Amino acid sequence: MTYSQLSEASLDLRAPVFSRVRKGGWWVRILTLFGCDYICLSIAWLIAESYISFEDFPWYTSRSSLGMLITILPQIAVMVIQGLYQTGRKRYDYFNIIKSLAFAHGLLLLILLCAKPVQFDSPSSLLLPWLLSIAFVCAGRFVVNATLEYMRDHKLIGSHPVFVICDPKEQEQYANFIKKENCYTIVGFDGYQALDRYNRKATIEQLNQLEVSEIFISWNAIKNRMFLCWLFQAAGITIHILPTEIKQIHKDVELSNIGGMPCMTFHCPLITGKDFWIKRVFDFCFASLFIILTSPVYVAIALAIKLDSSGPVFYKQTRVGLHGQTFEVWKFRTMHPDADKMQKELEDLNENKDGILFKMKDDPRVTRVGKFLRCYSLDELPQIFNVLRGEMSLIGPRPLATRDVANFSERHFIRQEVLPGITGWWQVSGRSDIVDFDQVMRLDLHYIENWSLWLDINILFKTVAVVLRKQGAY
Repeated sequence: MTYSQLSEASLDLRAPVFSRVRKGGWWVRILTLFGCDYICLSIAWLIAESYISFEDFPWYTSRSSLGMLITILPQIAVMVIQGLYQTGRKRYDYFNIIKSLAFAHGLLLLILLCAKPVQFDSPSSLLLPWLLSIAFVCAGRFVVNATLEYMRDHKLIGSHPVFVICDPKEQEQYANFIKKENCYTIVGFDGYQALDRYNRKATIEQLNQLEVSEIFISWNAIKNRMFLCWLFQAAGITIHILPTEIKQIHKDVELSNIGGMPCMTFHCPLITGKDFWIKRVFDFCFASLFIILTSPVYVAIALAIKLDSSGPVFYKQTRVGLHGQTFEVWKFRTMHPDADKMQKELEDLNENKDGILFKMKDDPRVTRVGKFLRCYSLDELPQIFNVLRGEMSLIGPRPLATRDVANFSERHFIRQEVLPGITGWWQVSGRSDIVDFDQVMRLDLHYIENWSLWLDINILFKTVAVVLRKQGAY
């Protein structure tokens, strides 16, 4: 598997043009806090060494730099896991610091008991280093915070450039709240139209030109399009949602306080775009292995189609995929060759309520072999090749025909911002039994907003169960 084969896939909502490191000066914060914590913990253990003996510590010898490093790094690692190096007030959560250091010293005690269960009989020897570590780390964090506040007040260090998207009438109100935080400089405002489907690209380009690493968005501007969090995160930008009301919470949201105002924050990962490439690697590996193992099934189905009716083995149909781009989706042919022409005559018999999708339980265009293939979704197998080509993913919203997309409302186009899939929440929740497209949209939105590799694997297993039960298949 080569990089070029993987990168054939068009980049969807989860991926930037190139994977990149999160924007902003977060690395300065991390290095400063790391250095401060390391110095404080070193001082704490050196003072403790003057009062107690560490001869029971197999890795620790007097004034040993390596021993000190081995002792301190696990404590810092626990603090990292507990979020004590994140932005905002989390890094000054002193109660969390006490818990983290208690846990880290408990781990050291456990290691010593396992290494020397008989010889080591002084668990209390870790009490003094723990108390000193708490005192020095909390004091160090306090000094760093006070120093930063002083430097910001006296304009000795720059503040973070931020951009605000809200109604023009709200600009002054939100600006006053943001300025209270004393660490932001507002470099621009824009209205709700900046988030419209045709303006998003220009908005991201503008933010890149302004070197913005954080953005504030009014809830009224984003309440019906929470998927945009992916878009800004893929560009390396942290998102703060300015409140009016809260209806839907994203899985990674954090409630924070900006200038005394409650705010929802969506932190950007350190390495953006990793979600897309994890999914792409998984799709490519799974699809390649699947084709190798099931090649005899493909041959058998092709022979059955040829013997049952005249016409080609495969059926190609133009579908609308990522970013509204069309592509040819491959399926085993399950209908008579003139099925597309017959559909116009059958439109009045469409069982879908809103007319966006075309569904009939007893479709006269389906062949005998086609009914069997549809019953077990075997007609979808050739779409594995669409996955290899990067036009589709294993899991995602189903790509719809141009006839269906032509009936979309504006809110439906979120489906086109991620790679379409062979199966998804819609398929494992009833498939053709769901005749309301708004319900289909809710299922697709749930998948987009809660995506993870484990969710994909879960849907794959559910798909197997649904297919074997022939649920909603016709």
